[in-house]
Amino acid sequence: MQALIGIDIGTSGCKALLLDIHGAVIATDTAMYPLSQPRPGWTEQDPELWIEGARRAIAGVLARTPGVELLCVGLSGQMHGLVPLDASQRVLRPAILWNDQRNAAECEWITETAGGIERLLAATNNRMLVGYTGGKILWMQRHEPQLFARTTCVLNPKDYLRLRLTGEVASEVSDASGTGLFNVRSRQWATGLVETLGIDPVLLPPVFESQVISGRISATGAQLFGLPVGLPVAGGGGDSVIQTIGSGVIAPGELQTTIGTAGILAAALDAPQDNPDGRLQVFCNVAADKWHCMGVSLNAGGAMNWFRDTFCAGASFDQVMAEAGDSAPGAHGLLFLPYLNGERCPYPDPELRAAFVGLTGRHTRGDMARAVMEGAVHALADMHALMQPLGIAGRVIKASGGGARSPLWRQLQADIFGCDVLTTEGAAEGAAFGAALVAGLAVGVWADSASAAASCRAITRQAPDAATAEVFAQAHRIYHSLYPTLRETFVELGAPLFD
Repeated sequence: MQALIGIDIGTSGCKALLLDIHGAVIATDTAMYPLSQPRPGWTEQDPELWIEGARRAIAGVLARTPGVELLCVGLSGQMHGLVPLDASQRVLRPAILWNDQRNAAECEWITETAGGIERLLAATNNRMLVGYTGGKILWMQRHEPQLFARTTCVLNPKDYLRLRLTGEVASEVSDASGTGLFNVRSRQWATGLVETLGIDPVLLPPVFESQVISGRISATGAQLFGLPVGLPVAGGGGDSVIQTIGSGVIAPGELQTTIGTAGILAAALDAPQDNPDGRLQVFCNVAADKWHCMGVSLNAGGAMNWFRDTFCAGASFDQVMAEAGDSAPGAHGLLFLPYLNGERCPYPDPELRAAFVGLTGRHTRGDMARAVMEGAVHALADMHALMQPLGIAGRVIKASGGGARSPLWRQLQADIFGCDVLTTEGAAEGAAFGAALVAGLAVGVWADSASAAASCRAITRQAPDAATAEVFAQAHRIYHSLYPTLRETFVELGAPLFD
């Protein structure tokens, strides 16, 4: 049997997935690992955890499929992370992750130094959001100058895995877009901006299109990961981007949602449309002739995990979801703002905090759980309002990530967006499935991205419930009004006095 392998370096674990040449999932395996939060707003991870996780996950899928013939490796991973390497390609410090909020001052300085938001958007078509790699580079330069002086290269998480697999230093266009230092219109580093910021361009890796073979398994990689020497490794893609093709989203008019740790709303674009105020993210697609528009909320499934861990000791995830399902649409007048770690979209604001609004003595744990789930979808709906002026109408939603396994979360999307919600084969497997599709494109299993996306056949469809339309319309109107009402309160509560 011939197969493609997709490997995704996630925030909480590494998933490996085997896909046959007809687009069917053969086997999956996931190896979990922790993250570190050494200070409020900081999130870090030891890159060796990714390597051990990938080793275990790869071993797991290969053990289930003896005799499989691997054709290509596709890579994906959490975006925006910073992995600094020295001249011997050794990691200098724990990786700073995508949801880390420490570099707000550096991002402001980058915007000012670039000549303001309009000049920055002209260079990259994106804001320098808190959490982007560019701000992390400047933070390290300012706050860890001795380590920074030894830095000769910076990589994103999946590209560090590529290095360990192949010995090659490389990235690809989708992950490079998420550094905030990439000209997405021309699909190359924004060298003028990089030099203006005082960053040595040598620190940034060579960039390829996502389906280009950017290395082959080395002898060292083969010994460590149990893969054949010489097996090609495709460029791959950042998880938030590659999941669109993994859901079969490649045509205009289709939306893709991901409810994982973060919440993502995305669509494919046929051209790199201008991003007027930079509140959205316009990146290079993993398809070489397309671009990618998305909004990312920092807390979605992560907020639900927080709620379960904090308020539901001893209860399984299924129990908590069942209690949420027993509640009513609108959670009996309870709303949840999911800003546990600040926010990125629709409000690029690290000062934001989460809140239950409308809590009364009659509310149950199930009402609170449902409010958390609804809050994640309200955030996605706010993002869609920003996308509509770009012509992204959204005739259908294709749901992916862990949240796609929940019928309730899918129904909430159908009801709040007012359109059908589909799941497709493999999409619930997340970015690893998209990585395997891109690996197939790299070695000619599929002729083009549309053919690869067509292999993502629909398996469920849920329509909006007309009876709940008025409830959710009113709830969303109130939800949308809360940010300007509470923003200054959140800033005051974040003062050092309350640390």
